Order: sequence, then C-alpha cells, then structure tokens
Amino acid sequence: MPEEPRAARFHPMAVAMSRPQNALVRLFRHYFERAPGWVLLTTTGRKSGQPREVLLPCERTREALLVISTYGWRAHWLRNLRKDPRVRFTAGGWILSGRAEVVEDLARKQALVAADPFFPAAPFVGIHALLRTLFRPLLVLLLKRWVGPRPLVLIWPELSERAKP
Repeated sequence: MPEEPRAARFHPMAVAMSRPQNALVRLFRHYFERAPGWVLLTTTGRKSGQPREVLLPCERTREALLVISTYGWRAHWLRNLRKDPRVRFTAGGWILSGRAEVVEDLARKQALVAADPFFPAAPFVGIHALLRTLFRPLLVLLLKRWVGPRPLVLIWPELSERAKP
C-alpha cells in the first residue's frame, strides 16, 4: 500500500463530525441527490452488514463516477468497498446500483483525472467554469499530485437497473 496522505491524520475529526454531517445530508437530501459534483454512496458495512451512506464529491463521466478518498484507506466507505464492491448511489437525481473498482496504479489514476479533472471544493458554476477552461492545466497538475497517495474509485453503474426517483 502506498504512503498514507497527510489528510489521513484528520480522519478522526471527520469521524467525530459524522453525526452533524448526516443531519445536514438529511436536511438537504433533495439538493445533494441532484447536485452536480456530489454523490450519495451506499455501501455495505464490512462488520455489520448494514447499509452505510456517505456524501462524497465526485466527477461524473459517461461511463462511471470518479471519487477520490481524501483520507486514503482510513475512510470507512473505502474499507467497506474493499470487502464488498457492490454499491447503490444517487447522483444527478438517479438511483442506481453499481460496482466499485479501486484504482491504485498511479499512471492510471493520473490519466483518469487528466481526462476528467474536477474540483469538488468549488461549489459555484463560475469557479468550475474557470477551473475547467482557463485554469485546466493547473487543475490537472494539482489533481495528478493529489491522487498520488490516495485511492481513486471508479463506480460503474449497472445500467439494467436504472430507476428514476
């Protein structure tokens, strides 16, 4: 396993904030189910076997969703995927079943973020437009460095199960 990202040190804070985050997700669920750049991912708990939902920033492509684990392998959703890659997710108003593929090969991760760069911390359309056009080379460079120590997850939808809420 590659070196852990520095952000992994802050994972205990993220775990401690999970209840307030879950309350916000419940409150703004309708928005997050349709918001560009976000996915509600439901995994199966590796210990409990119960459904576990998490809100994650993502990039949607024609074929799959790209998600990068900020906390590396400490992220519970990622550890759940390692045990059972079957998922359900809500993105763009669609509820789909799928299968997650964890990408650890550095060259492949860099190629994926170069082809479909995204910057989830920018919630405004104008900022996204600048990052995807004028500042795209800088964004790609930043993402190539960012994915180095982090697993990138491709979520492949099972197209036969499409269901509009």
